[in-house]
Order: sequence, then C-alpha cells, then structure tokens
Amino acid sequence: MSTETVDDRFSNLDCFSTDALVNALTASQLDAVAKLRQLEKSLTACVDAATQRLQQGDGRLVVAGAGTSGRIAVQDGAELWPTFGWPDKRLRLKIAGGADALLKAVEGAEDDVQAAVDDVTAESIDSNDMVIGLAASGRTPWTCAWIKESRQRGALTIAFANNEQAPLLSLAEYAICLDSGAEVLAGSTRMAAGTTQKIALNVFSTALMVRLNRTYGNLMVDMAANNVKLQSRRKQMLQQIVPELKEADATTALETANGHVKLAALIARGLSAEEANALLAEVNGSLRSALERLTA
Repeated sequence: MSTETVDDRFSNLDCFSTDALVNALTASQLDAVAKLRQLEKSLTACVDAATQRLQQGDGRLVVAGAGTSGRIAVQDGAELWPTFGWPDKRLRLKIAGGADALLKAVEGAEDDVQAAVDDVTAESIDSNDMVIGLAASGRTPWTCAWIKESRQRGALTIAFANNEQAPLLSLAEYAICLDSGAEVLAGSTRMAAGTTQKIALNVFSTALMVRLNRTYGNLMVDMAANNVKLQSRRKQMLQQIVPELKEADATTALETANGHVKLAALIARGLSAEEANALLAEVNGSLRSALERLTA
C-alpha cells in the first residue's frame, strides 16, 4: 500500500532542520492535493448519483469511517445542518467504536465486522439511502463491511480510499482512489491522505447541497445555525436577493419566516408564510425557481 510505504528521502527526518521539516510536510500535502484535479469527473458522477437518490424521498446521507477517516467524516457531516439546514433525521455519521472514538482510539473497533453489520441493520439502511465509506488504507474491515452490507440492502454506495485496488473500492457502486502517495512520516495517514479525504468530502458535500437546492447562487439561504453574526448575515443575504427591500422590512420578513432566508425572500415578494412554503415544496426547495414563478 502506497500509504504505508517508507520513503527513503525522509529516513533521517528527525535530523532535518525545522525549516526543512516544515517544507517537506507542506510539499507532500500540496502534491497530494494537486492530484485531486484529476478526479473531478469521478466526483461529478458521485454528486449526480447522490443528488438523484436523495431527491427521490426522505433518504439519508450516511458517512462511515474508522479512526482518522471516521473523524474527518464526522467533521464534514456535522457542518451540513448549520451550513445548509440539512435535517438531522436525514443524516447519519458513523465511526467505528461509536462517539467515544471521536476523542480517543477505541482498540479493535475498526476490525469488528459484526459490529458494522449490526449497525447497518439497526439503522435500517435501504434503497432510499446513500452511504459513503472512507478509509485511507481501503482495507478497514469495519468500513468495508458497512459498504458491503449497505449495498446489499440497496443503498447507493460511494467509497473513498487512498490506495489503488483497495478492497473498499471494489465493494462500492462508485469508487474514488485519492492517490496521496507515501507519507513523509511513514504510515501517518492523518497527513496527506487525511488532507485529500477532507477536501474530497468538502467538495462532494458542498456540491451535493447546491444540487439539492440548499443555496441561492453562492448564498447559504438554508443556513440553520443562529448567532448574532449570522442574524446579520441573514439580513444581508435577504437584501441581496431582494435589493429594493428596506432594512426594517427585511427584519420583519425574517421574523415572520423564523429566520429562514428562503421563506423570507418569498414573504418579502408578497406571499404569506403558508403560500411561500407551498411554493417551495412545488419546486423542490429551489428559491431561484420559486422567484422565477413569481415574475413569470
């Protein structure tokens, strides 16, 4: 496995000057990231397939991984509700060993195939769902079992691994090899491999949310997180969408919409909250389509 290869260029890494050490670590990660440009078509196919699956009903987005890969998966997935308002009931973030494994290693968890199968069963994974499996080695038994069992149950499955011909890649319907190469610190996949995983997941999840109409242009109009800074941002977004709207009217529309920018934009255009909700439902949540209907 390339991620486990010992690179002789760094055999005396502990003797490097600090400048040289930092340079080597930075260069390694940047080289790995540059290779991601070659995977854009594969990521596009994954996004399109996931969009089609999740638009069909109330299916869930599930991300599963062990160790560092699991923590990266949870980190990315945890942002989908505050950033895009993606409902918790349609999101499952799974890490081998459970929540305890987020803060410390849980010995043997990544090897427990039966625990993965039991987890898939407990979650009642089915053909409405889509499941991403993430593993740097691509050989992690727990993650492989999650993908295998989920696919057998009809879920759309996507695999990310950092080694070619890894078992995980052959188990999923869609598979992407994030060829990050040998690590400067041999086998430490929290480095280049982890960086490519994080970027790939960021790109995938963001593109998916855009395709699922969770944005208007590049504005986070389904944003769910709430604090003073974001209250101000909501008002700015609303006035950007409806430029003629005065600040007081923007405040009123947002209050009527309980802070939901999409809803507030339609209320500002003269609809009641009930009418705005009904219109958004008709256009699969697309604010752009809803506004176009109002001006047609």
